[in-house]
Amino acid sequence: MKQVIPPARPGAVPRERLRQQLRVAGTRLTVVVAPAGWGKTSLLSGWASDPEEKRRIAWVSLDESDDEPVRFWSYVLTALHNAGGTISTGPLEALDAAGVPPVDLALPMLLNELAASELPHVLVLDDYHLLGDPRIHEAVEYLVTYLPASLRIVIAARTDPPLPIARLRARGDLTELRAAQLRFSPDEAAALVSAVSGHALDSATAAAVWERTEGWAAGLQLAALALRADPTKARADDRHLLDYFAAEVLPGLAPGQRELLVRAAPLERLSGELCDAALQTTGSAGVLADLVKEDLFVAALDDRQQWYRCHHLLRDVLAREATADPRDVLSHAADWFAAEGRIDDAVRHLLRARRDDDAAELMRRNAETWFFPRGEAATFLEFGQELTDRAVGPELAFALAYAAALCGDRAGVNRWLDVCEARGTSSAVVPGWHTFRSAVLCVRAGYGMPDSEAARSVVMVRQALREETEEGGAGDPTVRAALGAVLGRDGRFDEAADLLLELWSSPSDRRAWPPSLVLQAAGTLMISLVESGRGDECDRVVREAGPLADAVERIGREASMPGVASLRIAQARHRYQNGHMEEAAVLLRRVVPLAELHPRPTVLFLGLVYLADAELARGDRPAARAALARAREVVDEEPVSTYARQRLEQSETRLGRAGTRTAVRSGVLTEELTDRELSILRALQGPSTQREIGAALFLSINTIKAYNKSLYRKLGVASRHDAVTIARELGLI
Repeated sequence: MKQVIPPARPGAVPRERLRQQLRVAGTRLTVVVAPAGWGKTSLLSGWASDPEEKRRIAWVSLDESDDEPVRFWSYVLTALHNAGGTISTGPLEALDAAGVPPVDLALPMLLNELAASELPHVLVLDDYHLLGDPRIHEAVEYLVTYLPASLRIVIAARTDPPLPIARLRARGDLTELRAAQLRFSPDEAAALVSAVSGHALDSATAAAVWERTEGWAAGLQLAALALRADPTKARADDRHLLDYFAAEVLPGLAPGQRELLVRAAPLERLSGELCDAALQTTGSAGVLADLVKEDLFVAALDDRQQWYRCHHLLRDVLAREATADPRDVLSHAADWFAAEGRIDDAVRHLLRARRDDDAAELMRRNAETWFFPRGEAATFLEFGQELTDRAVGPELAFALAYAAALCGDRAGVNRWLDVCEARGTSSAVVPGWHTFRSAVLCVRAGYGMPDSEAARSVVMVRQALREETEEGGAGDPTVRAALGAVLGRDGRFDEAADLLLELWSSPSDRRAWPPSLVLQAAGTLMISLVESGRGDECDRVVREAGPLADAVERIGREASMPGVASLRIAQARHRYQNGHMEEAAVLLRRVVPLAELHPRPTVLFLGLVYLADAELARGDRPAARAALARAREVVDEEPVSTYARQRLEQSETRLGRAGTRTAVRSGVLTEELTDRELSILRALQGPSTQREIGAALFLSINTIKAYNKSLYRKLGVASRHDAVTIARELGLI
């Protein structure tokens, strides 16, 4: 429904002059911006369905519920894939990567596929003004900035989108259609009114209608309906449109049509089955079909005419006319959505109905079985923010903390775990765990604490292990895997290896583990073994966990399984220790970028140090320096443990500390920097961290990192220091 081009309205007038502008627009971005009722969607749907348009059209109709990055990009990427051509499901699957924003993985993958494609595509984002999340706007700006020639973007909105409109306009990268261009000409107006009303207009009447409406599409539609009802008049001069709808449109509806629309006003989207359930009636599908056939401000959203929407101005009037409590309709709608397995829509309607307790219970029951497996952790978190404090019990708060962990939101993890503890944990249960408190402690240490507090995390997980096993049971295996992980972060690899080897030694128990836990434990165990000089025990782990990692990589899901990066990095180190320097370097070059998506900087840091050692052993000293320069950035920018800092200093000493600061250049600058990259480059000269630079530029840390990757590539450098050095030499700053 959301990714289907809306069918043309009955009586639609082909607006060839505007369609031609859309067909020939070769700019990165086209904006169609005008207030409500100016025919933006009608124009775009007519153009997108025109056989003269040869490009692949990917259409997304947006609403308020799409104001969340993962949900928004899932619709966009699905639309691009369904448009045909060469866009795979890989970018869409990358959205499942735990804690990885779309701009870090999914969008670069999409850009790579588009750059390799010669098939032209157009992405249409309709009703973009309904989105307010700055993370979405940042990512769209990133997409527009690096857009290859095979994709153009069209945005329809009531106001200018928060994108660099002025810069794009100055560079000739923007096509604009605004109210002045959307205004119907006198001939177009006469054709529209005649087609909708069924009456031909004489020249005087046509001129009068055009003057009164000033070519405004909704006004012309109203005039046509008035003329259809009474051929002696063609009035549309009432400036108070809500009153006009109330006075002219509603009385013209059949009683059944009016009753359905008034009662269904709380619903943003309509279908026959939904209305029957929400209104406790029958026959809604026929009424909706008649409304569309008569062009009474209800439009079909798909070719099969199963889903519809009512014009927003009419909905406002209908809401004023309603006498029943809208919460009853929303509640029945929520029950219908739940029965259809559309749990997110069910929760959304329960929240609008102010049934917070029921929404919270539905979220709690479906967290592990519906939201998390579908990559909807961010939506789950968004719902949690809307719940009243009273409605969130300890078990739901724990699920929200886990959702925050999946989204890489450390502050959210701690906030919701605080709620768990404030609500009391004596009677709460987490499936598989002996005590609720041990689960809370384990998640807080594993996901709520930075690597710089690894020693404190060890204390917390040890306490969780004691509580989990105090009655003699084995407890949930996650707690031992977590203890091994935090011991490794603290540099206590011998202890971690002993603990994890014992955990790993029972294949029968391991078969019951989820794949994510298997790979997490295997990756941590492998790193602990190679760091503690016990590489001879690695082969068994690789033999047993390798096939699962291979399978995950074959289906392109390695980004959603952080344990894969750890396992492969340790495998490469094991090969290095066995004298296979070239194999180690090749593998590390492939998997270190994957580790950049890892929520733990220590994994990335170790991968870079291992890569530096492998490159140095191969005799490629500049490549080794580049890897250590990047490792230094990780240590300076991220909260790593004392062990990591000491480990880096040892590597720098071995290579020569000054060498880590040497520029790694690939030649003169051959690609122009964008304005955004230049602004970031200037900021890199100062002492601010990437996070602080992002705050100053109103960009998230992940967006700053994404821009930095492109900036470093263009400059042919590997570190911040080198970027500033080469930029000064080139006169860029």
